[in-house]
Amino acid sequence: MKKKIVDCVGKGITILTSTLAVALMAVMLIHIASESIPAFRELGIEMFRLETEWRPVSNNPQYGLMPAITGTLYTSALAVVFSLILGIGCAFFLNFYVADKLAKVLLSFIDLVAGIPSVIFGFIGLTVLVKWFAAHFRMAAGQCVLAAGIVLGVMLLPFVVSTCSESIGQARRQYELSALALGFSKEILCVKIILPAIRPGIIAAAMMAFGRGLGETMAVMMVIGNSPIYPSLLGRGQTIPALTALEMGSIEYGSMHLSVLYAVNVVLLVILAVVMAGGYLLKRRADKHEE
Repeated sequence: MKKKIVDCVGKGITILTSTLAVALMAVMLIHIASESIPAFRELGIEMFRLETEWRPVSNNPQYGLMPAITGTLYTSALAVVFSLILGIGCAFFLNFYVADKLAKVLLSFIDLVAGIPSVIFGFIGLTVLVKWFAAHFRMAAGQCVLAAGIVLGVMLLPFVVSTCSESIGQARRQYELSALALGFSKEILCVKIILPAIRPGIIAAAMMAFGRGLGETMAVMMVIGNSPIYPSLLGRGQTIPALTALEMGSIEYGSMHLSVLYAVNVVLLVILAVVMAGGYLLKRRADKHEE
């Protein structure tokens, strides 16, 4: 009887907390969408024209969102490419060239990197990476999209390494003994057998990292330059989270400027939903192909 009561209480708490979490997310989404309605109704497609600039406080205000949208996608894509190159290599190194006990310790430390506050990464990027760019590329300040991509890529490494390492471990248990029995070297095993086998895991890691990168604010804001212009590799740029953080606190409530910021965050949520849905479909397709 007592066990049944405990089970019922536990089930009730689980249902309650899950319902509250879903309700909270729904309230947040409804609030963001409702606050963005004036911008979509009055400005509409004008916000997304390539020639429209971001000048919200000028005598003739313009609310061009494309520089921030392209800056967000560009920076996140650079970071994902950087983190995949290093993360996949790191995962293979930990699984094949390091003793198991040491690999577990190193993987634990890598996972701890995900808990470091983003402002720490931004500060290191600002004091080390930005200065290096300024000194070696003859830049006025060194803040650029490439610096933001590298800093963000380092922040995404734990997600990539953990996901790929788990996929490699599963593939090793399935293929390693057979491959070694056939006389394959460790390098051939890694490149020709394990790497193709973990493709779904790599896709999942890329999508997870890209989604995480889309929402990063502080670290990117400190090294990207925060200029509302179209991004270039060694030029300044701006992302949607950085734009929101910089301007949200100084805007009059109920103004068109504030509504446009809500609108651009609706766009960010749509991009994130599309990325996650695309990643799920690609992973599902890859899983079917493997079967």
